[in-house]
Amino acid sequence: MRTSVRTLAASAAAMLLCLMCPGTVDAEPTAPPDQCRELSFAAPQGILAASLCLPDRPTDTVMVFMAGSNYNHTYWDFPYAPETYNFRRAMNAAGYATLVADRLGNGASSKPPSVSLTATATAEALHGIVQALRHGVTGVAPFATVVTAGHSLSSGTSVMEATAYHDVDGVLLTGYSHALDIPEVLGVISTYHPAADDPVFASRGLDSGYLVTRPGTRERDFYGDGNVDPQVLALDESTKETFSLTEYPDGLTSTLPGMSSLINAPVLLVNGSLDRLSCGPGYTICRDSATLLDAEAQYFTPAAQLRTFVLPRSGHSVNLARNTVAYQDAVVDWMRTVVGR
Repeated sequence: MRTSVRTLAASAAAMLLCLMCPGTVDAEPTAPPDQCRELSFAAPQGILAASLCLPDRPTDTVMVFMAGSNYNHTYWDFPYAPETYNFRRAMNAAGYATLVADRLGNGASSKPPSVSLTATATAEALHGIVQALRHGVTGVAPFATVVTAGHSLSSGTSVMEATAYHDVDGVLLTGYSHALDIPEVLGVISTYHPAADDPVFASRGLDSGYLVTRPGTRERDFYGDGNVDPQVLALDESTKETFSLTEYPDGLTSTLPGMSSLINAPVLLVNGSLDRLSCGPGYTICRDSATLLDAEAQYFTPAAQLRTFVLPRSGHSVNLARNTVAYQDAVVDWMRTVVGR
């Protein structure tokens, strides 16, 4: 696919920019033992679907997850071998509430015209979710501590939300850096095709601006060599998700110097050592956690208390690497020792 930056910028300029409505639609509880309930958050472009899950003990801390452009809620709430790959359950087991939300145009959320999808609109929607959780959603007391967590594109929207509104207590960024490998980014983009041409999505009536990865391309795009369970890869392919290139121009601004320096809450930045998108040419900034910290510290102020973690042999999708439990443990340690709850 050949799409110029100017074309992308023009598409982004045509977006519908509206503020997120803070209210929620009535929720229906799901079955125990996960203590989860489905929620819907109203936005000008439609409805964001989400699932709020509570731990087995009282907490006033919630973590809000959104997946990147090629994933939906299953990235954080993976059903296969959940003791290893289900990040949401790992955080619930550590004592934190979680809310996993699908972006607009994604998963169970509304599918507005693809040209209306932007990272800016997603950041505003994320802000509405944060505020709703602080004020209390249906049947759940307000949360005193709210931490946002993103992957790839949604890490960018987490940066945008945190710098625009300063209303979160921590920011987890994964698959993100200020040293994108542009040729690799373009190589991944070249594996996209219209969702209408994909056998998984052909019958869904989506407009031609909705894209997905071509069958058989995800292993190279998002995984480290040999560090993926074949059953994970098969489920990943069957649950892959739609997005629009109009989400990229403003989303990528979060990786430019300047914006992240406005974050005044603790930040944990996580990458896989073989992330072909976020580790720079030759994976140079992801040799280990200390190297990543040296590379990224210049883009954050002391208020961010920046921590970094590199998951060995993982590609872009750290949640689904064979050794992902080590990354889960690093997040729990950061939550307990830095976020402070």
